Amino acid sequence: MDRQNAAELARLYVERSNRHVLDEVFPQFDPEATYRSSQFGLFEGLDQIRDMMTGFFAAFPDVHWTVDDYRAESDDTASFEFTMRASHAETGQSVVRRGLETITFTEEGLIRHIEVEVAQPG
Repeated sequence: MDRQNAAELARLYVERSNRHVLDEVFPQFDPEATYRSSQFGLFEGLDQIRDMMTGFFAAFPDVHWTVDDYRAESDDTASFEFTMRASHAETGQSVVRRGLETITFTEEGLIRHIEVEVAQPG
C-alpha cells in the first residue's frame, strides 16, 4: 500500500456508502476490523459492524456524506472531514453531522479500523 492508494480506498468506501449498496461496502472490511464512533461506540469484528451499519442505513435511508478532500496520513491510513445529511425514517427529522473520519487499512487494502469523531451531533 502507499499513501495515494489509502486515500483512494477511503474515497471508494464513501462512494459505495453513498450508493447504499452495503453488499459492496462489507467486502472492504477485514473480518477482524474495528469501528469506533464518538457518537455510537465501539464495534469489533465484521458481524458487529455489519449489524450497526444495517441498522444505521435503515434508520437513515437517504443518508449522504459529502467529502471535499481525502488526506493520506501514512501508507496505510487516510482521513477526511465530512458532512452527513439524512432524514430519520421514523420521525422525518433532518439530521446534519460534521466530523472527522480516519480509516486504517491492512497491507491487502482491507479496512482494519475506522475512527469517527463527530464534531457536531445532530
